[in-house]
Amino acid sequence: MEIKRTFDFLDNALEKFPKDDAFSVKRNGKLEKYSTQYIKEKADMFSCGLIELGFKKGDKIATVSNNRPEWNIADFGMEQIGVVHVPVYPTIGETEYKHVLSHSDSKMLIISSKERYDFINPIAKKTDNIKYIYTFDKIEGVPSFEEILKLGEKNKEKHKDTLIKMRDDVKEDDLSSIIYTSGTTGLSKGVMMTHKNFVSNVIDSSVAVPKDAELGISFLPLNHVFERMINYLYIYLGIRVYYAESMETIIENIQEVKPHLFAAVPRIFEKLYDKIYSKGLALKGLKKAIFFWALKVGEKYDETKDMGAFYNFKLKIANKLVFVKWREALGGRIKCVVSGGAALQPRLARVFGAAGIPVLEGYGLSETAPVIAVNRLGNVRAGTVGELLETAQVKIADNGEILFKGPNLMPGYYKDPEKTKEAIDKDGWFHTGDTGELDGRVLKITGRTKEIFKLSTGKYVAPELVENKMKESPFIEQIMVVGEGEKYTAAIICPAFEHLHNWAALHNISFRENYELIKNEKVIKKFEDEVERLNQKLDKAMRIKKFSLVCSEWTPETGELSPTLKLKRKILIKKYKTKLDYLYGYTEDEGFIEH
Repeated sequence: MEIKRTFDFLDNALEKFPKDDAFSVKRNGKLEKYSTQYIKEKADMFSCGLIELGFKKGDKIATVSNNRPEWNIADFGMEQIGVVHVPVYPTIGETEYKHVLSHSDSKMLIISSKERYDFINPIAKKTDNIKYIYTFDKIEGVPSFEEILKLGEKNKEKHKDTLIKMRDDVKEDDLSSIIYTSGTTGLSKGVMMTHKNFVSNVIDSSVAVPKDAELGISFLPLNHVFERMINYLYIYLGIRVYYAESMETIIENIQEVKPHLFAAVPRIFEKLYDKIYSKGLALKGLKKAIFFWALKVGEKYDETKDMGAFYNFKLKIANKLVFVKWREALGGRIKCVVSGGAALQPRLARVFGAAGIPVLEGYGLSETAPVIAVNRLGNVRAGTVGELLETAQVKIADNGEILFKGPNLMPGYYKDPEKTKEAIDKDGWFHTGDTGELDGRVLKITGRTKEIFKLSTGKYVAPELVENKMKESPFIEQIMVVGEGEKYTAAIICPAFEHLHNWAALHNISFRENYELIKNEKVIKKFEDEVERLNQKLDKAMRIKKFSLVCSEWTPETGELSPTLKLKRKILIKKYKTKLDYLYGYTEDEGFIEH
């Protein structure tokens, strides 16, 4: 069948790949499986329920939910009658919730759990446009999502013809969704996505998926455009999808279901590598020597080149002795993993590739639904985001900025024509805000136009490039590089405290609080050594001359990171003003105590 609207993915799956376990999730220790037929029937019931409640084409419904099969019922159920889905991050704060719920004109809000309901309900009740609030989980005294399904079931004959007519009335250029970008400054913008945006991107991206992949695991938030596209991709290709219990149980779930593929942000791969690295450090004697020898072999891996018989022999030994355990830790059946949302360290792409876990780094934005380019199996070019999708048009502006055109480009920002004009020029080119280089149709990202700064010496620094290099250290969890208008590059470093605690114990360093630990001379010396070691791999102007350590982790919940784990630079600069002043000699106080 021809696929033109997002809900056609489900019809296509039912026609070509019907499965009894198309969607599954583990809840309260019990595995629940849902068939393609079940999801389709319930989506139709949800549509009929919405029709009975008076919803019509163009109305908006917001969801705040974890990943679960019911998400698909709600998504397909609203989209097939032209109702626009507004998926919202579960972890944003009160101000952002007020903005999104009001700005989106949502009439209904569906919330996943009691914890989220207790937080959001008071906000939603003050939002004039929200008329209905339901929850996926059953909460005493609160209307349940099941009530809409029962309403639809009761009135399915009454609305049978209306549903068909409304489905037929949805066109590919109609609005499918409004996705509020996480943003690192200010309130988020509502990215309008059409059915065509999603459908074209799913079909174009399918070339990167192994043809024999049968099971994928989903744990990145479905409200994020990246995981949402991946979810549609699984359905389009007939790949069974398992929704992880939580971010905390990812490894346990992966080992249990043994998936063939999954998508993740670079921080997930960094954390996974750091755990493996820590286990290697704990080994003794010959085992430890073999482990780190294997890592060195892996760091030289390049599948685009003939590495020679001797290297291939060493790699075979490394796989047999070390890397086989990495694959087992990920279930033993991984065919590839996809990385997106931020830049991936090239070293990680090489090492995981050597271990038989190909990492397909891609690139895109919320505004492009999201993929513009992605690496392909058998041709992973570490340090690049791979080949442009077939329909993608990209050119590099004089200032190095990546400009884009394609069927997956948004029509604009919701209720914001001015910002739309700023983003898409009169010739239709979308200004991504990223800088890059093209080698044929292979794209490499070199930085962010708004984040690149100039030292007082006239030299330019791309902070993300430096930060990515520094995060190769297992001691560095996050880092913000600064230096606009200053003589040299400096940084605020958030340590990887779990690794640092283990290291401190091995070196007999006693402490009660992280505040004490980061002031310890041995700890400071260790970070100096790590920074200097990695500085040698950078251009002179980009090398970090001074740094300051912080004593608390940076998270989306505490405000230093966006929901997609990107630095909120303006917030960090304000929070650590004293430290920054100290780094550049404007004050003698380093500001160890954080508020």
